[in-house]
Amino acid sequence: MRQFQRTLVTTALPYANGPVHLGHLAGVYLPADIYVRYKRLKGEDVIHIGGSDEHGVPITITAEKEGISPQDVVDRYHAMNLDAFTKCGISFDYYGRTTSRLHHKTAQEFFLEIEKKGIFTKRTEKLFFDCKADRFLSDRYVTGTCPICNNPEANGDQCEQCGTHLSPLELINPKSKLSDATPELRETMHWYFPLGRFQKQLEEYVDSHEDDWRQNVLNYSRTWLKQGLNDRAITRDLSWGIRVPLETVEAAGKVLYVWFDAVLGYISFTKEWAAKRGQNDLWKEYWQDPGSRLVHFIGKDNVVFHTLMFPAILMAWNEERTSGCYNLADNVPASEFMNFEGRKFSKSRNYAVYLGEFLEKFPADTLRYSIAMNYPENKDSDFSWQDFQNRTNGELADTLGNFIKRSVDFTNSKFAGVVPIDCPPNVMQSFTVILTHGNDVEIDELGNRVDLEDLIDEIGQAYEDFHFREAVSKTMDIARKANRFLTQNEPWKLIKTDRDTAAKIMSVSLNLCHTLALLFYPVIPETSNRIHAMLGFDGTIESLINRGVSIWDMAKKPGLKKGHRLHGNSEILFTKIEDADIAPELAKIEGLLAEAEKREAGAEQDRMEFKPPISFDDFLKIDLRVAKVIAAETVKKAGKLLKLQLQVGSVTKQVLAGIARYYTPEEMVGKNVVLVANLVERTIRDDISEGMILAVEGADGKLFVIEPDGFEINGKQIQ
Repeated sequence: MRQFQRTLVTTALPYANGPVHLGHLAGVYLPADIYVRYKRLKGEDVIHIGGSDEHGVPITITAEKEGISPQDVVDRYHAMNLDAFTKCGISFDYYGRTTSRLHHKTAQEFFLEIEKKGIFTKRTEKLFFDCKADRFLSDRYVTGTCPICNNPEANGDQCEQCGTHLSPLELINPKSKLSDATPELRETMHWYFPLGRFQKQLEEYVDSHEDDWRQNVLNYSRTWLKQGLNDRAITRDLSWGIRVPLETVEAAGKVLYVWFDAVLGYISFTKEWAAKRGQNDLWKEYWQDPGSRLVHFIGKDNVVFHTLMFPAILMAWNEERTSGCYNLADNVPASEFMNFEGRKFSKSRNYAVYLGEFLEKFPADTLRYSIAMNYPENKDSDFSWQDFQNRTNGELADTLGNFIKRSVDFTNSKFAGVVPIDCPPNVMQSFTVILTHGNDVEIDELGNRVDLEDLIDEIGQAYEDFHFREAVSKTMDIARKANRFLTQNEPWKLIKTDRDTAAKIMSVSLNLCHTLALLFYPVIPETSNRIHAMLGFDGTIESLINRGVSIWDMAKKPGLKKGHRLHGNSEILFTKIEDADIAPELAKIEGLLAEAEKREAGAEQDRMEFKPPISFDDFLKIDLRVAKVIAAETVKKAGKLLKLQLQVGSVTKQVLAGIARYYTPEEMVGKNVVLVANLVERTIRDDISEGMILAVEGADGKLFVIEPDGFEINGKQIQ
């Protein structure tokens, strides 16, 4: 693995239009914080940069709903989310805002640099305009009927019912969310970034990380590359955002598209961090020195922005330059999703546990540990109150907390709060030995020698490889072994007959307490500092951190010498969670589920009642045929659509069906389906659909294509 002089860690910028929930914490902010804290313990040069994304349509929509300004919205939620992160121990070196003056300047500099090189393209197009509101409508300000599933409340960017990504022009019966009026099409000009220009460079960039990027990151990136990269608009007709820095008629009333400006926040926030330290050019070491490493922590829904779009912007800046070039990300450890009691977190449906509210009821470290042990690395995971209770009580309280308190209490009681003897390093290394039996080492269940240094090296490697659940699980394994060591050796009995052996046991136990304080610091930092203090050390573990000095490696050796005095008092590190403590939370879940089911049932009922009745004669006009799928393929830039070629007798028809979430092209080929064969042709995604295939929705929301076997009369199949 290549060695770097320093590491810059960034975390995805949450929209400042609502509070962050546990899904955000699990997928992005906690794993990043754990990684950064581990790197600091290693004595490495690492900084953690985050901040709020304060532009974009969701913020203006929130502002209009509440009758306040967009600035009022972002001010509220930026402060709220930063406070929640701080209480949860997320240790940003800097947490910025995209509304800052320096960020605006940075984003405008990138625009002007790329514009000067002639890389942008310009395109005049027709977009919806609300005459009553006297403004162009961005995608989320337009609603209408989905052309795929007929949902009458689809948004202009995506239909939440079927998941299809849309453009406002594809909606049937479009309406403005501002005035409920039918918008009209008007011409407007916008700047576009030509992603396709950088296709080859991006392919080489992704391929160069074949061996170190997660499979989900490679898959998402290559899917886009395989489909071919198209131009993407980087400007919008809005009043809220970063102004296009040109004094031209074309630029009037236009701002930079949020996808272009937000990722540049990583750079502007690093500049602000450097300026705050009084070293204005320090940021360049982290962004432009080839010896620096850039790591983006994100959720899987943000992969292509960080593996294709942001790198392409940096490539455009770097083009024709011999100095001042930006580094591309060395790794993008994107997580899968963490669900909540079996369902996806959803702010829009109010089905979430918000971080700030959680921390009002339970300690941050118990949450950090529970989420780390369920980290959604390779597949979606689930947060449940029962699992949270079990891990807090069984692993944190009964294992780690119990071992620390028993070790400190016994030393205070029988050895006057002083480490009785020096801990022999070889005994420390094989601490699971049962000393009273005179063994040198213990052999584990698989016949392997137990070695503390090896265990710690394995934990460190897991952190280096972004395997956080493995790292935390192995750390807790050391606590289990330590707890078992103390229990099996029974110093409270030995003290009566063999004080020297009891002293040896306690010396090992106390040094293991010190080891565990350091090893658990990335995960439960507040608790680690409490253990550190109970062991009689002044200051926090943070105060020990020094660049070039590995506190992590100190965990491998005895850290408490003979005569070292403990603090004198012990404390209960974790209070057990009783059933009564989580009963209100479980009741709240039941209420949320009931409300969600009621809304869904109501929405379904509304949709059914919304459609006017038809006569039998009208029904007879529908021409239903059994057709065979002879070819199928995905539709570029439409992740929910499959393009099907259907054989109906001697006729071939093409149908675009919104079933790609549930069927692959290979699964569809050869199937018999029911075709509505006489629908008027419709253009979807610049392609023709000549009908519709029938499908039914299961209780879990999955679509099942109706597959008739056909009808036979006298052995002849009738279609």
